[in-house]
Amino acid sequence: MKHFFKLIFLLLLSGSLFAQNNNIEVPDVYSNIFQKGGRLFYKNPKTGKLAPQKTANPFEQLKNIAVLPTGTQNGIAFNFHNPGFNGIIYYGLYSRLPQKYAYPVFFKKIARIKNGKAQINLKQLAGKYDIAGWEKTGHMKLGYRIVNSRGDILFDGKVNIKGKGPFTPDLTITTGPLLNKQTDSSMVVWFETNMPCQPYVEVNGRKYMNPDETGLHHEISVTGLHANTLYHYTVHYGNYSETYSFHTAPKEGSRTAFTFAYASDSRKATGGGERDIYGVNGYILKRMAVLAAKEHAVFMQFTGDLINGYSSCLGQQQLEYTNWKDVVEPYWHYMPFNISPGNHEAFLKVFDNGSHYGVSVDDFPFEKVSAEKVFSDEFVNPTNGPASEDGAYYDPDKNAKDFPPYLETAYYYIYDNIAIVALNSNYWYTPNPHQIPLTGGNVHAYIMDKQLEWLKKTLSKLQNDNRIDHIFVTIHTPAFPNAGHSGDDMWYHGNNQIRPWVNGKPVKKGIIERRDQFLNLLINKNPKVLALLCGDEHNYTRMLINNSTPRYPKGYDKPELKLHGHLWQITNGSAGAPYYGLEKLPWSNFVKKYTTQHALMLFDVKGKKVTLRVINPDTFEKIEQVDLN
Repeated sequence: MKHFFKLIFLLLLSGSLFAQNNNIEVPDVYSNIFQKGGRLFYKNPKTGKLAPQKTANPFEQLKNIAVLPTGTQNGIAFNFHNPGFNGIIYYGLYSRLPQKYAYPVFFKKIARIKNGKAQINLKQLAGKYDIAGWEKTGHMKLGYRIVNSRGDILFDGKVNIKGKGPFTPDLTITTGPLLNKQTDSSMVVWFETNMPCQPYVEVNGRKYMNPDETGLHHEISVTGLHANTLYHYTVHYGNYSETYSFHTAPKEGSRTAFTFAYASDSRKATGGGERDIYGVNGYILKRMAVLAAKEHAVFMQFTGDLINGYSSCLGQQQLEYTNWKDVVEPYWHYMPFNISPGNHEAFLKVFDNGSHYGVSVDDFPFEKVSAEKVFSDEFVNPTNGPASEDGAYYDPDKNAKDFPPYLETAYYYIYDNIAIVALNSNYWYTPNPHQIPLTGGNVHAYIMDKQLEWLKKTLSKLQNDNRIDHIFVTIHTPAFPNAGHSGDDMWYHGNNQIRPWVNGKPVKKGIIERRDQFLNLLINKNPKVLALLCGDEHNYTRMLINNSTPRYPKGYDKPELKLHGHLWQITNGSAGAPYYGLEKLPWSNFVKKYTTQHALMLFDVKGKKVTLRVINPDTFEKIEQVDLN
């Protein structure tokens, strides 16, 4: 939410995001979408029927749910400004006693939301219930959970409160602090506050701050650090401070022993309770974070489908992203969670053609509200990825910005003797592949030309770096689906005709041709690539890819790629989304392990040796352990 103020202003000004489109120019990359009378329409070229843009404005938006309470004589009051909203608020204090991973302890009583309003009597949390010590200090941190009348968990919040009666909500870090962009000499500490402030981070007596930053989103770079060193850091904001710790990376090529974690697909599931904290399977995701911390992971890579997503309402998407971050926040204080997108991070402009889902394309204007822009506003990642697809041979106007920016959705980073290359397989994504020839857009799992070009250069650079022994490429969509996605990913039932369309024209390469170009880079050109880490399919699957692996449909009429090495494709989309069963596909005999258990992957790197341990975070059962080289 790097531009939260600006976006909320736009929401309030318009009633719903860009409900009026008077000043929006339709990108040239799309077809059959036009503006008329201040509204956007899609025109079916076959029937001539017009489909107007749909505008979604559900109550379940961050700006409506994460409201700042007001103080009262006996506690605090919430006003959700919706007379039809009823439910429950669970609440409790954060203990004053030291604990590394802090959560509130809910009180035995609840506050009821009636006609959009609720009050919490904080004086009940006195005496033996005062675990925060507020009766002495006049300060407490309150945690609370908002649940609607159907029992759905919408949001977990927290707020600092001052006073002994009357009480006043105070400046609070509502998300974070979180760690990212870890190097051997630096770390970025970032967080959100409920009120504008100018915070600073203190490390070893030195203060780090951004002098011009006084909003709600704060990113502070801590630099000049020693490699492979534990540091305690304190975030100072207003009259408050919070202290945690982080560990810098070793010098590149040090070949120290370390462990990193991997998972994906934590969107909501059935089963009730925390398995659906509005768009997120909070129960399994939290267990993943607990296990990663227990195993002393130095970072976690999480590749796609964090949330339910597929929204056309910014506030709704923000609420789901905020819930995801809140679940793992106590562990993110201490180790980076490096995030890349999947298809459920789609943020769409939808046209109502009478069908269930309508006609959807990546939202625009791209530089403001595309899925890529919304994702990059929510997370902090390296900015060393490709710029956009502008300049490709299919770019309709070489002098204009026609495509979304990649921003922080594709990138790479180095930790000691390994490199992680994170790709975006849902860039400029249009969900329905059969609709793409009519509107334009990219299909699920297709790596477009400029990203592939960037990948080629990046892998070559890493391949020639003597400090790096292993490269892991991570992408949400498997090259070879096995359980639930045989109809898409990089296969589409063997249909090579599936491909992006730009400005009414198909690109030259189909999905299987592009998959082969991808495999050629990973296996033939860059032997340091040890594994392809995927998600999308909600299970754990490890398979071997080599020249003996069947890879083509019957009657395939394009050149077949010869593979001169091998690669592990490891799919782990088991962070909470509903499971998928194993399918029978041409390469099924090359699947070495499959399970529908929830699974956290832990890579133990000891110099040139890499061992994979896979553990169920719910039961701590070891699923498998295998040496990858």
